[in-house]
Amino acid sequence: MQNRKKVLILASILLAACATDPIQESTDTVVTPEETVAAKICNTSQSAIKGMIIAKFNDEVIPVLEQAVAQQAATRSQVTRSGIESVDDIFQNLDVTSFERVFPEAGEREPQTRAAGLHKWYVIYFDEEQDLDEAAEQLASVAEISQIQFSATRCKMYDGKSYPFTGGTPGRTRALVTSDFNDPNLFWQWHYINNADEAVAKTARVGADINAAEAWKMTAGSPEVIVAVVDEGIKYTHPDLAANMWTNPEPSPEYNKEDIHGYNFVDGGPITWDKRETAINGEEVGDSGHGTHVAGTVAAVNNNGIGVAGVAGGTGKNDGVRLMSCQIFSGKNSANDVIVSRAIKYAADHGASILQCSYGYENTDVSNDRMYASRSPLEYEALRFFMSTSNCAALDGGLVFFSAGNEGLSMASYPGAYRECISVTSIAPDYLPAYYTCYGYGCNVAAPGGETVGLSGGEKAGILSTLCSEISGEDYGYMQGTSMSCPHASGVAALGLSYALAKGKHYTREEFISMYLTSVNDLESYLEGTKVTGASLNLEDYRGKMGTGLIDAYQLLMQIEGTPCLKVPTGELQLITLTKYFGGSAQNLTYQGVEISKEDQEKLGMTAAPKMYNGQLMIKCSKPGVAHITVKAVGGGTRPGSETIVGGIEISKKFAIIARDSGAQNGGWL
Repeated sequence: MQNRKKVLILASILLAACATDPIQESTDTVVTPEETVAAKICNTSQSAIKGMIIAKFNDEVIPVLEQAVAQQAATRSQVTRSGIESVDDIFQNLDVTSFERVFPEAGEREPQTRAAGLHKWYVIYFDEEQDLDEAAEQLASVAEISQIQFSATRCKMYDGKSYPFTGGTPGRTRALVTSDFNDPNLFWQWHYINNADEAVAKTARVGADINAAEAWKMTAGSPEVIVAVVDEGIKYTHPDLAANMWTNPEPSPEYNKEDIHGYNFVDGGPITWDKRETAINGEEVGDSGHGTHVAGTVAAVNNNGIGVAGVAGGTGKNDGVRLMSCQIFSGKNSANDVIVSRAIKYAADHGASILQCSYGYENTDVSNDRMYASRSPLEYEALRFFMSTSNCAALDGGLVFFSAGNEGLSMASYPGAYRECISVTSIAPDYLPAYYTCYGYGCNVAAPGGETVGLSGGEKAGILSTLCSEISGEDYGYMQGTSMSCPHASGVAALGLSYALAKGKHYTREEFISMYLTSVNDLESYLEGTKVTGASLNLEDYRGKMGTGLIDAYQLLMQIEGTPCLKVPTGELQLITLTKYFGGSAQNLTYQGVEISKEDQEKLGMTAAPKMYNGQLMIKCSKPGVAHITVKAVGGGTRPGSETIVGGIEISKKFAIIARDSGAQNGGWL
């Protein structure tokens, strides 16, 4: 009887569609009702969540729909009708159990929500035994619905494997690791300050890091910058994270006022981080502490005398960036389109300016932006909304970071491969691509992601950060992956925004991203020969495919400050033309000298101070590091003018020297 009813309803809908004028693309082409229905369905039911479908309604019916929903909400606990006759006939046939907006009312952000069209998305729940494709076809057949999307599952871009931190024996170069911060285990965080400690890896290279120590002298974060971690839940009680957790000043009624430090969009409640279960096959599954590990890399509290440091964790004076936990994985439960889209929208509505993401699709063939936008319109629109929302006084819009993927494929995975996102590849402490990293199309920048297997230091060559003692038995430990490189990249962006705020600077998204992606150190010159760790790599396959280079926090801050950076390979005498900085006649200027402190000369191992030679800066550094020089010249003559002498104007330019070991004699430096 039920099946007969379904057939009759579908037949009547198609008959009504046929009775209307057919949609004509041209005088020769007629689109049939069946084709119209199929065109509205964005993706397939493969890997989709049972018992739910997402629908986007047309503008014309929104007032009717919203009135019906409001009336039902006032009189019953569950909304099951739309107020639109044709739609409600299908709802009755599907035995719809509830019906709601994907994105709840957003308070003062509601006008922006409506301007973006996000209020038109609804999720429909029904019996899980109902055939998804049949339900989608019925819903797509009514004129009032413009798009139908299955809620596809999302997968973690990591295996969750961690190695608890138990200390260790210092390597030969341990004493060279210096910082003003007193976090006791900072010395094992080679990814911030790499001095080729052999305890990390015998093949470790100086400078295979994000150059954090120099950046921290300028800024270590700002609580005005909020980073939303879209991942497993963050352990907000962790002693090295609690002080930097974002706290909602006005917990939201639509989330039962349980969104204190973020929200658990999987379970619909407070954040969790320690759910573990035993699967049917006996395997233990569930939370891994990954969200907490990522959060620690972004902003573990610095200079607090315990644990580790974070990229933008402040100076111990409550001045680190703030961490918002947007939980999309909980225990054995995975994310889907509705969950991730709600998390992204929540982050935009509650003040985040950076989105830190370590998730992707499972078994997808999406290979370009057009396919992504057409197959995942809900998430696509949520991401676009975040990117257009300005929550930081230094930036128009928001920044979105994704891990590139750990399958070793020659393309970043979506959504991170989308051109407006920043997709992050991974290097190991040897300054080479990690064996697992994706690379190639869609990859934008590289950062340390570590390797816990294959190098002599074992897990110490991974990324050290915060963990959940409830799962791992320790509060700190190592992980590897592009989802470890990604928080380094988003943390550096958070530092950049913090410094821009301090300097009173303001940028468009395009301006900031351009500065960001050019604040990098060379990778190309290292990509020769092979590497054998967790896999055998032909390094030349990675040339030009790891992004613009290895992100450098100090260079980004220098760009924001307006100080040019001169990159110098160690061990080689360099002649640097300064035309770019002193104009087209730089070689013909009269230079009065170069100023550099003795301390900086010693730091970079200079046996002779830099000087100008035939209009070029002559410099040689034997040690990697960072220093400042000032070049002075006379503009408009061969000598400065005075009360009694007609002459030129004294001009000077400050530069930051960044010396790095070169991977090959043929350079690769700009």
